Formats: sequence, C-alpha cells, structure tokens
Amino acid sequence: MTMAPDMDPRSLAEKREQLHRLLRESVAGDELLLVACSGGVDSAYLAWEAHRALGDRMLAVIADSPSLPRRELALAIEFAHSHSIPIRVVPTSEVESEQYARNDASRCFHCKDELFHVMERLSQHLGAAKLAYGRNLDDDGDLRPGQRAAEQHRVLSPLAAAGLGKQDVRDLARQMGLSVWDKPASACLASRIEHGRAVTTETLRQVELAEEHLHRLGLRQVRVRHHGELARIEIDRRELPHALSLEMLDRIAAGVRACGFKYVALDAEGYRSGSMNSPAAVVPLAALSSNPLSASPASGERSS
Repeated sequence: MTMAPDMDPRSLAEKREQLHRLLRESVAGDELLLVACSGGVDSAYLAWEAHRALGDRMLAVIADSPSLPRRELALAIEFAHSHSIPIRVVPTSEVESEQYARNDASRCFHCKDELFHVMERLSQHLGAAKLAYGRNLDDDGDLRPGQRAAEQHRVLSPLAAAGLGKQDVRDLARQMGLSVWDKPASACLASRIEHGRAVTTETLRQVELAEEHLHRLGLRQVRVRHHGELARIEIDRRELPHALSLEMLDRIAAGVRACGFKYVALDAEGYRSGSMNSPAAVVPLAALSSNPLSASPASGERSS
C-alpha cells in the first residue's frame, strides 16, 4: 500500500536523499539517464536533481511538437541552459497519428507512447540509457493514460519512487532556489480541446494564440478550452477580480475572437486542472453559450 504524501513521516531532506540514491542507482557504468523534460515544475526539478546526482551521465530531452506552446519550449531551454543541464530537443509526431488526433480518452497514452518511442531511439543512438519522467505521487489520483505508456516502456518515475508529491517538489524547488518553484501548471495544448473534437495543428495553434493573448493581459493561470466555435476561458479564481471589469472583458473577448473563435465564454468556476476529463465538460454548445458571463457574439451576429 502506498502511503499518501501528506502521511509520509520523512522530512523533505530525507526524501531528497532517497531521490539522489535512486538516481545514482538508475544507471550503471557509462549508461545515461534520459529525463523527459516539458519545462513544468516536476520535470524541471527532476532534470536539475538528476544533473546534480549524475553530472554528464544524464540528458534532459525536450519533445518539440505543435502541442507544446512556443513559450513553454523557450522557458524549458532557458532553464536548462541557466543551470548547465545537458539538453536535446527532439521532434515528436503525435499530431500525425490518427489515434492521437481523434482525441478520445486514450489521447495521452498515444502522446506519451510517441515520446517514449522517440526517447528509446535516441537511447539506442547514444548507447545504453534508461528513461525517466516527472511523475509524482499526486499524479496517481487523476486520469493519467500516459502512465500506462510509461509502464509499457519501463520508464522510471524517481520522484514518485522517492515518495515526493507535488507540494514536496515545489517546496524543494523553492529551497534550492529554482525559478520554476511557483510556475503555474501547464499541460499540453491538446488537453484544452474537448474529447471527440479532432486535434489538429490548427486547433492547437488557435488555443496557443488565445492563451498567449491572456498572458499578455497579465493573467497568469489560465486555460482556453476549445469547444469548436466557442472558447471557454478558465481563470484562476484569485485572478478573476482582475478580469471582471467591462474593459478587461472586452479586451479578452476581442483578442480571443481574433484567434478564430466566434463566441467567448468566461467559466464562473475558474481554472480547474483536468476539467476536460470530467463528463460535465462535454456539454451542448447551446448550454455553454447561455452562460450569463459570456461575452457578446462577434459584431453582426445575434445570440440564439
């Protein structure tokens, strides 16, 4: 039975010591540890600790595809360079897969399956290597089909194995002075598209541009959920007061419509991680459009 992170009596220092031990034991001789690094807190912290434990016997691997925002790619590369972590940016082609593009509940499996296949090919090119990714203990409580792909490819999860939960990782990253310690969660762009709606390069770009617009308006933790003609915007409830002036609502709506959406709705519940995994997220368009906080339709259009 796995002990819940908040029930683990060990100190953060003890967990970190175990993490280092696991990292050192993960490779032998001239083997390399390849760490999948998306730029999020978990994978960035794991890459940093792996470099501390293994030096040049590790390599951070950043998967580059249309599902990764350009902003996140740049931040991941900047983080690695700022800490002298060896990195390799590799292209992945999950968007070209019909199984991935149909966007059912197994989408994340096909995404991670592609990533680990690419990392395995890189491993073969480099010689002997092991693979690792940034799963923590708290990830086990959500819908995570990608974990099944990791198990099939025998990918290590050192953070979870060391008993580290999400808050543990953030606390350790802060103690180590890492700039990512309070970085908002950022799943891939495909997670914003409702299940059953095809994932294409165009829909991913639409979401990326809309979220970048919201970031430029000073909003930090946001999601633009793609429901076809309608964009459902989730904003962290702590930031909602900044968004609820008429002037800001107009700026939000205008910028998001410019990205190709016809309707813009503000979700009154705010940002929720994994909200597209809930059956309640797949609702009729009319129900979403009736949100009283929804911005007006584009000029010349009439709401029904």
